[in-house]
Amino acid sequence: MELMVLLNALVTRLLFVLHSLIGVWRVTAVKKEPKYWLLALLNLLLCLETGLTLKFKQGRGYKWFSPAIFLYLICTVPSLWLLEIHHGTQYCGNEPGAVQVNVSNHDFNQSRDSSHGSEGTDHHIIQTAKVFVNQLSTICETVWTLALHQTFLLLLVVGRWLLPIGVEITRDQLSQLLLMFVGTAADILEFASETLDIEDVRKNYALINAILAVWTWSMLQFPLDLAVQHIGCKPTASPRRIPSLLLCRYSAELWNIGVSLFIQDGPFFIVRSILMGHFRIFNQMLVFFTAKNILVVTLQLYRLAVITLDFRATVLQKSRKGEVSCCPCEPYEASTHATADQDTVMKEFVAFSPKEESKSPSEDQ
Repeated sequence: MELMVLLNALVTRLLFVLHSLIGVWRVTAVKKEPKYWLLALLNLLLCLETGLTLKFKQGRGYKWFSPAIFLYLICTVPSLWLLEIHHGTQYCGNEPGAVQVNVSNHDFNQSRDSSHGSEGTDHHIIQTAKVFVNQLSTICETVWTLALHQTFLLLLVVGRWLLPIGVEITRDQLSQLLLMFVGTAADILEFASETLDIEDVRKNYALINAILAVWTWSMLQFPLDLAVQHIGCKPTASPRRIPSLLLCRYSAELWNIGVSLFIQDGPFFIVRSILMGHFRIFNQMLVFFTAKNILVVTLQLYRLAVITLDFRATVLQKSRKGEVSCCPCEPYEASTHATADQDTVMKEFVAFSPKEESKSPSEDQ
């Protein structure tokens, strides 16, 4: 196992665990109940996944799916749910009480430095850490929650970058995937922060849960790599396999369209439409992003129609010429450098298509 692969695999998962523990700590501090530390046990799943990946995959990733990203979602999403539901009940750092805490802690540090000097260095470090944690606790809860949302999405992108890639995905595909994730993360953060900050939404507990459910559903696209990988398939002459060839040729494009329609822009549009149509909630940003979702959904449907018509025209053209199409549906070209697998596939095609029997000897030469 390469040293860099091992370091990347361990460091990335360590960052996931630390961020998840910070979220659990915030929930425990806000709820003021130690039982919420039990949420930290979810990180045991990530530790188990780390061991299995190092043992069976030598630290490298899996095809089409990232278990580490998925388990990171499982470890962190519950904490963010609890923080959003418990929103707005903690005093903020700009209140007089919080300022007084900061002043008293500063005086306490000065007194410890003057009284103990170098003899109490270790104890002073511990006390300084405690004071630092106490000062962090005085920060407004809304600031903490927004910061956790932001760092959560940033870690998803950076973590996917740092995680070792498998043999099934290239670095070029990974770079495309990361660029997609950056735009996706910005849209998801905007959806959560913009809708949950509406005062009328905060008064409706069921509406908060619905928005968080849609937000959680949109996060499920991050563990998947289908947006940049094509599904392999074999050439065929059977009309019944035409839908399979369409999926093979445009698998990445169809996945992106499906994500937009059913995981991201579609659900976001439905939620915003309900807010405006049923609950009569209107503001400038809500109207703008609703219009944006409508535009994206329309363009994705247009893209789907273009892909379908283009594929249909290609299949009709090739069927008239008697050509074979291979995934990603490029014309089959037999040459003197054809591999044994290509020869086998051509023979299978000849068996389906008697018209091609006279051509096969010349093509094999």
